[in-house]
Amino acid sequence: MLTTSRGISLILAVAISALTVAFLMLMDDATPTLLIVAGGISFSVSYILINVTLEFLIFKEIGHIYTVLGKIQKKDLTGIADGSNRTSISPLRKINKTINSYALAKNKEIETLQKNAEFRREFIADISHELKTPIFAAQGYVHTLLDGAVDDKEVRYKFLKRAAKSLNALDKLVHDLLTLSQMESGVNKFHFESFDLRELLQELIEELEHKAEKRDILIRFFYDKDKTFKTIADKDKIFRVCQNLISNAIKYNNDGGEVEVRLKSHKNQITVEVKDNGKGIPPEDLKRIFERFYRVEKSRSREKGGTGLGLAIVKHILEGHKSKISVSSTVGKGSIFSFELPLDQVLPEKPKKTQ
Repeated sequence: MLTTSRGISLILAVAISALTVAFLMLMDDATPTLLIVAGGISFSVSYILINVTLEFLIFKEIGHIYTVLGKIQKKDLTGIADGSNRTSISPLRKINKTINSYALAKNKEIETLQKNAEFRREFIADISHELKTPIFAAQGYVHTLLDGAVDDKEVRYKFLKRAAKSLNALDKLVHDLLTLSQMESGVNKFHFESFDLRELLQELIEELEHKAEKRDILIRFFYDKDKTFKTIADKDKIFRVCQNLISNAIKYNNDGGEVEVRLKSHKNQITVEVKDNGKGIPPEDLKRIFERFYRVEKSRSREKGGTGLGLAIVKHILEGHKSKISVSSTVGKGSIFSFELPLDQVLPEKPKKTQ
């Protein structure tokens, strides 16, 4: 009983009431009725005030602290709030807030570690599968040649060509992995310069036209001839971003389809937009297409080549430019990828004064 707020309040109230009555008894005109009334009032008021103070300012907060500590021991942090919006004059509230904040911080740390562990497991599984495919193919061709097919000149050339293709795919995969790793670690630095984005896209489209012609795909380039499209960015990395987006638009388009590349400038920004009229991307896949090795149609994607890292690299390059890649897609109608870069507004030179 002495460990509860009511027990402590009762003892203190009795003591206060007794002191009050003893003090009044020292007065000559104190009557028994006055002593009883004064004792009762002092006891009641003291009991209520002490009980409320102990219950709401001390015992309640101690109870919260024990509850949080119990949840921490059980690793169950559900229902724990940081208490930053709660106000109280209790001196224990600060301790309670500190414990709650610590518990929530540890909970977030545990969740992050669990997500990282899950990511590592998925990444190891993905990279193992991606590496196994070209290695297994090249290994099969080489062993076939070693088993006797090397004597046949035609078979030898065909198998060596296929093995070389598999090894080239493996080399590209390793190169993309290194590039992505360097970007994430900050080793791969950005070299910003002023250049014409229109000229870069024209050069890239000319480079990819042969690839598009093989599937009878037409690439259209739209831009306002009266506007300038100079930007400040890492030219090589932006070239890679555009190359990846246009290549994907060709790769995942329908035979005889079209790819539209648009340049728009508004205020202080330049928008690059790449549109295709292919199969499109299902809504449930849109949020995941920028993950490493994620493919909407795994079998179809592997048939068309690629490492599954292109869009992940695009995302990191644009983040390094304080921009982001946007995508909208309708199944059966196609997809639109777009991003923005700052417009390099070069002031015109003032004409020299003639003397």
